[in-house]
Amino acid sequence: MPEESNPLQQAAALICAATRITVLTGAGISAESGVPTFRDAQTGLWATYDPLQLATPEAFAADPERVWQWYAWRRELIAAAQPNPGHTALAAMEQHCSNFHLITQNVDGLHQGAGSHNIIELHGNIHRTRCADKAHPAVPNPDDTRIPPRCPQCDAPLRPDVVWFGEHLPAAALERAFDAAKRCDLFLCIGTSSLVYPAAGLPYAALEAGAMLIEINPSETPLSHNAHLHLRGPAGEILPRLIAAPRPTSEASRN
Repeated sequence: MPEESNPLQQAAALICAATRITVLTGAGISAESGVPTFRDAQTGLWATYDPLQLATPEAFAADPERVWQWYAWRRELIAAAQPNPGHTALAAMEQHCSNFHLITQNVDGLHQGAGSHNIIELHGNIHRTRCADKAHPAVPNPDDTRIPPRCPQCDAPLRPDVVWFGEHLPAAALERAFDAAKRCDLFLCIGTSSLVYPAAGLPYAALEAGAMLIEINPSETPLSHNAHLHLRGPAGEILPRLIAAPRPTSEASRN
């Protein structure tokens, strides 16, 4: 652990010294851009619906039109959001680290919008669609006015390319995420409750492999007492300060 007494300076020094950085982000960083968290109260026409009862394979099978329209409403909310300084700071961090992995539980694409590239999406992406029958990626025909539109290949209904309750996380993405966690020397856990597994197991996998762990969150979580550093506050405020913190002269030109 660096000797600086200020936790922010300690975290900046760890980031500067790291050669393999893995980051996990959760709903908190998107909420700072105005994206409602999944469990936030519904509004307008959707006020009477429980989102936990809409994001399931069973709900889609029972009423695919209603589920499709709910996701269309959510896409409209997300379309109005912009990446915040936390997103852009992570994109800048990637530019300074040759081995950088960004694992996200968010489906909004804001990390891509900020300029991040090496992204592992654990829960999919709300802007993509896939075939509900064969699960392959599919883009709806712009002339298809059906709700939901149909797969151009097999005419099965299309669905959002996101992970619903009762579904497994995509195996390839999960494998890549745990591999990145186990191979990093610094793991940042940002804006996540650290309650939902298997994603909540990623920082512990990094710890077991010997990585340093920094948590950035406005609140304490079950992970907090295991972190080497816990920076209390919004990611959009803390991450830009970490990126802007002076680097030791010996490390400034490392990358």
